[in-house]
Amino acid sequence: MKKEHLSNTATRRDFLGFLSAGVLQLVLMKTSEATNSQTRIMPAIFIGHGSPMNVVMNNGFTRALAKTGAELPKPAAILVISAHWMSFNETRISTTEKPGTIYDFGGFPPELYKIVYGAAGAPELANITMQSVKSVKIVADSGRGLDHGAWTVLKHMYPKADIPVFQLSMDMSKPPQHHYALGRELMFLREKGVLIIGSGNIVHNLGRIDWNQDNAQPESWALEFDTAVKKNLDSDSHKPLIDYLTLTKDALQAVPTNDHYLPMLYILGLQGKKEELSYLFDGFQNANLSMRCFKIG
Repeated sequence: MKKEHLSNTATRRDFLGFLSAGVLQLVLMKTSEATNSQTRIMPAIFIGHGSPMNVVMNNGFTRALAKTGAELPKPAAILVISAHWMSFNETRISTTEKPGTIYDFGGFPPELYKIVYGAAGAPELANITMQSVKSVKIVADSGRGLDHGAWTVLKHMYPKADIPVFQLSMDMSKPPQHHYALGRELMFLREKGVLIIGSGNIVHNLGRIDWNQDNAQPESWALEFDTAVKKNLDSDSHKPLIDYLTLTKDALQAVPTNDHYLPMLYILGLQGKKEELSYLFDGFQNANLSMRCFKIG
């Protein structure tokens, strides 16, 4: 009887030890899953935003924006680098707690000027960015609102305006390589769950746009440049995209000024080694306005 009792006791001890090990393993697995979830690197995207009219349109482009917003992991905040916030000899960041809606366009229907995108700002993340970026001093801007390169896009992606948004200006006195390198420095924000959006257009020549026809056919120089950009995006060839004026013989027609092109270089700077690039939308509006959009990660 004593031997049998000892045997049962040992069996129970072994069972409890096995159970404890199983519980510990389960806890470790759950902890690992939570850690991986918290440290997941947020994708980064480039949006060809086109005309402000897209904010009130239901078309293939705006449906692609809505689909993208629904499918992405929910961001902790959104940083927008827009063609419509240019600075000179300095880089600025918005630390506004409640950014207003900027109507930085003219001649459009009254309904556009009544739209308000009421997202909160992200001053804490803006301050962290100022402290973390070492290559350039970033200046706080406590009065900056959201320009239409930001809110006309976000209105479709996150219509509830329930995610904090802040913006970074582009120092137009700097060469393309500077913007690419600065983009790379912002990787830590992706690791904090921040969705970084570059908002511009790959082909943007206001003098060659047909405002009267949304679906007019693009001219050969516009198609050629957009195709050359795609070819280099597909092969992860960033250097030719930084030296964009050598891409095609008519590159200067496609990019007469680089304010709309540079936001793409920030997103390319954020691409990790062998990190996947996928397209969210492609096509043209108003003849020669490339609406190509893509996602990193």
